[in-house]
Amino acid sequence: MKEQKDMSELSRRKSDHIDLAFESQLAGVGSDTRFYYEPMLGNPENINLSLRFLNYDFSYPVWVSSMTGGAEKAKVINTNLAKLCNKYNLGMGLGSCRQLLDDSDKYIDDFDVRKIIGDRPLYANLGIAQVENLVDNNQFSKINELLKSLQADGLIVHINPFQEFVQPEGDKITNRPIDILTKLLDKVDLKIIVKEVGQGFGPESLRYLMQLPLEAIEFGAFGGTNFTKLELLRNTSEFAFQFAPLINIGHRTEEMVDFVNEIKKSSDQNDNCNNFIISGGIKSFLDGYYCIEKIQAPAIYGMASEFLKFALQGYEKLEMYFEAHVRGLQMAKAYLKIKNIQGA
Repeated sequence: MKEQKDMSELSRRKSDHIDLAFESQLAGVGSDTRFYYEPMLGNPENINLSLRFLNYDFSYPVWVSSMTGGAEKAKVINTNLAKLCNKYNLGMGLGSCRQLLDDSDKYIDDFDVRKIIGDRPLYANLGIAQVENLVDNNQFSKINELLKSLQADGLIVHINPFQEFVQPEGDKITNRPIDILTKLLDKVDLKIIVKEVGQGFGPESLRYLMQLPLEAIEFGAFGGTNFTKLELLRNTSEFAFQFAPLINIGHRTEEMVDFVNEIKKSSDQNDNCNNFIISGGIKSFLDGYYCIEKIQAPAIYGMASEFLKFALQGYEKLEMYFEAHVRGLQMAKAYLKIKNIQGA
């Protein structure tokens, strides 16, 4: 019986091959030129993807990037993501915690995932405009209270001047973000990560950030969710369309990797920050693998929208997605070598 079943499955598979052969043609489709494919040299079953990052042991080089807070489904999303981080030894940045500054009792339940995530790294999140207001008013205790209420390891400060500019309710940023951050770091003894929100950092901004005593720099590069575009879509002002060209400005992950490598190669500065979370437009394990292999610094990669999509469908779907993602990452590590060409 088993032999008959095996033959039946083989026959069905061969039939599928015939039916799908024409659909599987790649004529006219460009190949992914970032890699050398070396099928003779690897074994995915022996691949260990663990690493040490932010003084934590990660089983995989993956970070759950900040995405939501204070919204209707935030608790479900954050709970599912925290559960994933706990099981697979990942790290997580919460979405904007701004609402907790004004009404902690009302919104704390959306963010309070420490018991779920266990001892994994968990970072709260505030925008540079909110941080500027706290710094100017000497309200550093509010930041400490926020981190204490969430039992967070530190704070992510997101840099979003374009978003604030086009947002109908946007806050003005009256000082240079680098100066705001410097004042904050002078006044508090906290672990701080700095990230952009969809347009990345140019080389000079990266150079300045790398001189600060930060835990990490998260790219938030161009190519993922663009919060400037998101806010422009919400803006009903008659002349808001004039700001549309801003949404096309930014730096992609691969370009920012080159910036970092060039800074490290050419600079004689003593970098205080040498850890990077590569995020923004990371759509697959291949995108993440390419960037962390190419950057010449300790790095993991972050994703938001892909995690969000499956977190909304329930934890089981989220875990199935991540298991497949990890399997793909093991295949990439086993068989693909990146082409070390500038801008490849």
